[in-house]
Amino acid sequence: MVLEKLGDSLKNTLGKIAKSLFVDEKLINELVKDIQRALLQSDTNVKLVFDLSQKIKTRAKEKTPPGLTKKEQLINIVYEELTNFLGKETHEIKIEKKPTKIMLVGLFGSGKTTTAAKLAKFYKKRGYKIALLQTDTWRPAAYDQLEQLAKQVGVDFYGSKEEKDPSKIYQAFQSKLKNYDLVLIDTAGRDALSEDLIAELNNLNKLIQPEERLLVISADLGQAAQKQAEAFHQACHVTGVIVTKLEGTAKGGGALSACAVTQAPIKFIGVGEKLDDFELFHPKRFVSRLIGMGDLETLLEKAKEALTEEQAKDLGEKFLKGEFNLIDLYQQMLSLKKMGSLKKLIEMIPGFSQLKLPKEMLDVQEEKLEKWKIAMDSMTKEELENPDLITAERLDRISQGSGIPVSLIRELLKQYRQSKKMMKMFKGEKDMTKMMKKMKGKLPKGLGM
Repeated sequence: MVLEKLGDSLKNTLGKIAKSLFVDEKLINELVKDIQRALLQSDTNVKLVFDLSQKIKTRAKEKTPPGLTKKEQLINIVYEELTNFLGKETHEIKIEKKPTKIMLVGLFGSGKTTTAAKLAKFYKKRGYKIALLQTDTWRPAAYDQLEQLAKQVGVDFYGSKEEKDPSKIYQAFQSKLKNYDLVLIDTAGRDALSEDLIAELNNLNKLIQPEERLLVISADLGQAAQKQAEAFHQACHVTGVIVTKLEGTAKGGGALSACAVTQAPIKFIGVGEKLDDFELFHPKRFVSRLIGMGDLETLLEKAKEALTEEQAKDLGEKFLKGEFNLIDLYQQMLSLKKMGSLKKLIEMIPGFSQLKLPKEMLDVQEEKLEKWKIAMDSMTKEELENPDLITAERLDRISQGSGIPVSLIRELLKQYRQSKKMMKMFKGEKDMTKMMKKMKGKLPKGLGM
């Protein structure tokens, strides 16, 4: 999970509010101290933490609005102030000019080249024609890496192995790049922000005149990210920041908060190693996920990417009619895989992140889903459409054909029967409120209505 330790600390802190009998000054002071501790442990700037603390304390004295309890108001204040702390608004890059040029800058090891490919995939999914341009003449593997990534994403690539002047590389392909909606320019990095790098970036910036200059910064830098953001901003007037490697660091809070309060807001975040592990930065959604309130909007967006409108409609109709077979279950598994890991999906579902499901358990479930898919590939169309036909003899044949143990295939059939039973329970039901009432008592403890 992104910033797992910070998220757990904040959830525990908000849990204290929920368990308390009433809200008084002592509780507010405890709450503020817990938030301070959580943010400082994630390497957030001390002054920023102090400012946030004062805002929460001041707002906690406000009169409670009608329709809210004091507890609800306090939780809402924490949520709003954390959102403001991380930039408040979403800064989406709109592709309005052809070509829109985005120049990526940053130091060695920040993940610039991989981020260029992630950004290309993000916009390709939205129907834009994209080109990746390599201008990094310092790192020997830069050309080959970006070329390979462009092939993976399915976008056009331009660059030169021989030319050592980045400006000449751009000029060589300038006329061809006019045919694209979006051009992503990967620039060189250094171990430090040196004078020659600043001069190179300034020259490129003047020549290319990009609509966006995005600083790619690694979350594990912590508070050092702020100085970097300011230095690059002075060098080429950075218009935004992409924070990478957020999935595996305890210092991410520092990088997020430090960049969000500079003149260069965070526009995207990298949340994993895969090319799909990349998101537009929504401060409200991010904080909501962080404190265990889920993020249904991002979940629905991922679902739209994984399922076509026709597939979603077809599954929805089967759901309402109470019809369901292994082909439908298989389709659901494929869609889940496209949407990302189970761990990331669970943290987007309101309430589920509070269950604190062990990582090992989620890893086992993910592995099991993969094996179930392999077993289904060894079934006949008739068996997939009517799993009740699967006898002990057929189980042995499927096991031998797929290499999956019979016990795991039995588990798959059990899962299918449970899913079908749930479908029948909802048969013909279109009222979501009634559906949720039927679910009462069938959800994990703490999620029932």
